[in-house]
Amino acid sequence: MEADHLHHLLMDIVRTAEFTLLEQLFPERSFSMSQLFALHELDHRTGISQRELAERLGLEKSSVSRLVAGLESDGLLVRQRDPDNRRLYRLEITEAGRRLHREAAAALDRRFARWTSVMSPAEREGLATGLPALLRAMRDDRAAD
Repeated sequence: MEADHLHHLLMDIVRTAEFTLLEQLFPERSFSMSQLFALHELDHRTGISQRELAERLGLEKSSVSRLVAGLESDGLLVRQRDPDNRRLYRLEITEAGRRLHREAAAALDRRFARWTSVMSPAEREGLATGLPALLRAMRDDRAAD
């Protein structure tokens, strides 16, 4: 399969996940995959800084600053000054943020299960083999930059 064809397929997957999934999961609000990923990180790693969150998400600090401000104004996280470094804020997910993250994760799990259930065993095996290899190549490439 040519790289150009794979590129178009991957872009289509990203577009479908970003727009279709989020519109269906959160029809009442505008929500981004970055916000969902941020809630995921905060639900599993409490008290990280905005810089740490930016590194984990692979986003610029300014983007994460806007993302955090939006999540904070929605009541999904709080920023608290680090007692050991007053210039640093620690991010804590709120109960509402935790609940939203878990609801979204459960809905995505159901959706992924439905999608893979219509695939043949060979198609699922191909994804299970190919996707980790692609992720490894992407991470290696990113580390080399």
